[in-house]
Amino acid sequence: MEISRKNLRNEVLERIKFMKTCVMARELCLMVRTNRAVLEPQDVQDVCQYISNLCREEGCSEPSDLCTKAAHAIGTADEEKYLDLCAQSCVKCGEARRPQSKKDAYVA
Repeated sequence: MEISRKNLRNEVLERIKFMKTCVMARELCLMVRTNRAVLEPQDVQDVCQYISNLCREEGCSEPSDLCTKAAHAIGTADEEKYLDLCAQSCVKCGEARRPQSKKDAYVA
């Protein structure tokens, strides 16, 4: 019984970590991309850098590097390059590695 509890605990902790990194990064990215018209370039640059750090923390180096490059592109006022890099990063986003829920656990 204790082994099942430990396994379930590990699954829950893995999901929490995923929510703190991948889901947060994805939501922030979508928010910035949909609201970029009202944000200052520095705001976008700061958030992109933060997203890059979240991705790196989860071990997703390629999306992280793309976000860093996007942050630099917005700093040079190259919006087309920024949007292209953002799109590439979203495609390679670690959220695709979402932890699979095995089956709904019964909780008494």
